[in-house]
Amino acid sequence: MSNKALIAVALASLVSSSAVMAADTPKTEKCWGVAKAGQNDCATKNGSHSCAGQSKKDNDPNEWKKVPAGSCEKMGGKLEAPKA
Repeated sequence: MSNKALIAVALASLVSSSAVMAADTPKTEKCWGVAKAGQNDCATKNGSHSCAGQSKKDNDPNEWKKVPAGSCEKMGGKLEAPKA
């Protein structure tokens, strides 16, 4: 097999596996008020910190984390940030 054919096969393999991986990526949603202390995904709504993992208490309504789509409200969370 020529080098060009080998390269073509390798590229085709990469493209097809990327498409499969993209199709398998689960949908998520930002869920407010369900993060446990130290398990938030990013900054808080009220500005008390700006990084993941810095929440101080469980289920703070100003903290959020990514959860599987459709599960936030079942967990008792909110899909929208609390009003300032």
